[in-house]
Amino acid sequence: MKSLGPLRYFQGLEISDTSDGYYLSQAKYASDLLSSAGLTDSKTAPTPLDSDCRLTPMDGVPLDDPTLYRQLVGSLIYLTVTRPDIAYAVHIVSQFMSAPRMTHHSAVLRILRYVKGTLLHGLHYSARSSLVLTGYSDADWAGDSSDCRSTTGFCFFLGDLLISWRSKKQTVVSRSSAESEYRALADTTAELL
Repeated sequence: MKSLGPLRYFQGLEISDTSDGYYLSQAKYASDLLSSAGLTDSKTAPTPLDSDCRLTPMDGVPLDDPTLYRQLVGSLIYLTVTRPDIAYAVHIVSQFMSAPRMTHHSAVLRILRYVKGTLLHGLHYSARSSLVLTGYSDADWAGDSSDCRSTTGFCFFLGDLLISWRSKKQTVVSRSSAESEYRALADTTAELL
């Protein structure tokens, strides 16, 4: 074995060390993804999804060849390693991998246009952060119009460092917003343990 020096690039992750900590990003990986999707000259989007975006399994016309859709969504899933800002949007479009349609493909392209405008976003891990663990959770009650299940989202911070996050559909249908929030809290604390 031999030392290859400080870690700078590993499987699409770019690691930069500064005097106050580390910065992780996937700018090159995202740039390559935009090139493979043919979006290098496209306009950027201000958000990953429209605020009133409600995708269902039967929206639009089925794609002739779903291969590109599946490749793009799979790549976006890997991009969420350093991009928690797109986790919810990627969670939504990943539900249609078995039978994607044109509207789902359009949503994926919007996520990619958002990524293009935020190419240098990533995670900063400060060397001076405190060791106080804080968690946040939320749920959208019956947010999925096709099966009325809610989506749980949570994140954990160690001091001011984001260390864990997830966006996941709940396994059962909640009868109220309070029940949906309690389920989100239970999922969040179970993740902590």
